[in-house]
Amino acid sequence: MKRLRNQKGFTLVEIMIVVAIIALLAAIAIPNLLRAKMSANDALAKATLRSLSTASESYATSNSGNYPGNETSLTGATPPYLNTNYCDTTLSGYDFECTWGPGTYTFTATPVTVGTSGTTTFTITTGGVLTP
Repeated sequence: MKRLRNQKGFTLVEIMIVVAIIALLAAIAIPNLLRAKMSANDALAKATLRSLSTASESYATSNSGNYPGNETSLTGATPPYLNTNYCDTTLSGYDFECTWGPGTYTFTATPVTVGTSGTTTFTITTGGVLTP
């Protein structure tokens, strides 16, 4: 049998080593990426709740201390206090709920899947008090 000289290419063992290294790097990197994504979702949920609270407080300041009765009061004003409807929507792994009452409001962000899309439920109440 004739053996060819100057053959170029990779052996099966070399390819298997490269695949094993890639799998090891993926096993290290993927959990960190998931944690970073969850942390970003948490930060966005808090920021959204603060936006809702700030808009409601600004509305109350402009309307003799009366808080809005619904989100339309915030988005429908000229100029609007909010540019986006956040209530009763899902955004970046969080469900947002809004409750208005006479002289009060409560906004809640609940993760769609605790431990995957977010870490905890966040609530902000009248006066901008944010609780995790």
